Amino acid sequence: MPFTGKATYTAGATLPEIAEDVADLVAINSPHETPLLDAIGDPARSARSTVHEWLEDALVPNTDTVSSASGGSVVVDNVDRFRVGDQVACEGELMLVTAINTGSSTLTVTRGYGGSTQTTLSSGDVLSILGNAALEGDDAASPRFTSRSRKTNYTQIFSATVEVSGSELAVRQIGVRDELDYQKVQRTRELLRDLENSVINGIAPAANPQGSSTVRRTMRGIIPSIAANIFEPGTGGFPADTALTEEQLNLALREIWKASSGQIDLIVVGGPEKRAINEFAQASRRFGAETERFKNLVGIYESDFGVCRVVLSRWVPAGNVMLLDSSRIEVVPLAGRSFHYKPLASTGDRESGQLIGEYTVEFRNESAHGLIKGLG
Repeated sequence: MPFTGKATYTAGATLPEIAEDVADLVAINSPHETPLLDAIGDPARSARSTVHEWLEDALVPNTDTVSSASGGSVVVDNVDRFRVGDQVACEGELMLVTAINTGSSTLTVTRGYGGSTQTTLSSGDVLSILGNAALEGDDAASPRFTSRSRKTNYTQIFSATVEVSGSELAVRQIGVRDELDYQKVQRTRELLRDLENSVINGIAPAANPQGSSTVRRTMRGIIPSIAANIFEPGTGGFPADTALTEEQLNLALREIWKASSGQIDLIVVGGPEKRAINEFAQASRRFGAETERFKNLVGIYESDFGVCRVVLSRWVPAGNVMLLDSSRIEVVPLAGRSFHYKPLASTGDRESGQLIGEYTVEFRNESAHGLIKGLG
């Protein structure tokens, strides 16, 4: 073969006989992980209606707040929580309730009961009911009960359309065996990403949340559902640090523990707050001269109030820390409407279909969860 003087680095239009060198793979860098959904796991059941409801109940509270006090008369916020014969405690002093005036919300009490030291009762003090002492042979007391309440959320439809031409299906692809299957996988990843984002941040419409021909039905997510245990730096005695500290985290866990029987086992945070948690143990770490690997990672936070897995989710808004009891959260599909592919009728030289899923969040006992917000 005669010498041509051609070189491989001139490959292209001048050397059409040299084959293209294209790696047989497709690289994807778009975020699509769903760490919160993975941590919660699959639900035990499906929703049976687009309006999903569940029941919640509570015990009769055994604490109340003092409104005012004078001698042996104590005015409380919720007099129906007390019975004659209750032992109550406040700041180390024990008292015995001897009479109740429901009209004025006033308790008549024996101060310094059992020789305990009297304290000064002020508005805002908390009275704790230790228990009731019934008289021997006395008639049965009036029954007390709580009413179960219905809680509601709404299903949200997630959908994406897939369409591939007949020619695209027929040609040989680089890195893709079947273009239609590839598009299904990509769109499913997007829908799962959007589901996690909606589970965390979604909110229902202010009017017609059940949806209509003009109102899109959206679920209420976790952050908008939390109302009882919200902690913000510098308010309500919460430490004013704008960067998350262990004192703040531990205090929030303690307050949730005091108010409920929930067991916080998930701390869900974004990037800055995850780095702050990692720094909790930094001061106590020691590295020798021979150490070649530096590790600064906290995956489990264990305190007196729970063993919590720390989950990093990019969908948690900056400055927020979600404290969750995962046993009380389920991401529930409408029956038969978990993510699936539905082929559409062909109207030309193409294959088309729709990926559809319909889900809601069953977020039980919101007071068993908490939210730290407003961090810098």
